[in-house]
Amino acid sequence: MADLADQEVVLKQTELCTIDDKTYIAAESADGVQLLEQTTEGTKAVIGANYTADEIRKIKKQVKAATPAVETINAQVRAKIRERYSIEDEIKMLRLAPSPETAAWNDYVEECRQWGRAEKAKLGL
Repeated sequence: MADLADQEVVLKQTELCTIDDKTYIAAESADGVQLLEQTTEGTKAVIGANYTADEIRKIKKQVKAATPAVETINAQVRAKIRERYSIEDEIKMLRLAPSPETAAWNDYVEECRQWGRAEKAKLGL
């Protein structure tokens, strides 16, 4: 395993979680954010050169489930939605669909979810 520290300048590192004997890190460089896997053997990027697409999806799913920052983002998404719509309002929207009112609700919820996806992308997820 190549040590990534020798290959590029990392501007910021954020430790996300540890699963088994592997620590996952979000490393920000000039090229963007990359998810790294660190073991006693070294550090490698969670990318196609090191893993299959299925393995990458599985790793990211596990990291998302174990990372406190992801739950914080999810809670912030829910809070943003609750600023406009209560649970009761959302149930009502499901009954009213399709309508202009439900389209506006859906657009707002998708905007909130997109914000959450962008925040998780900043963590390499």
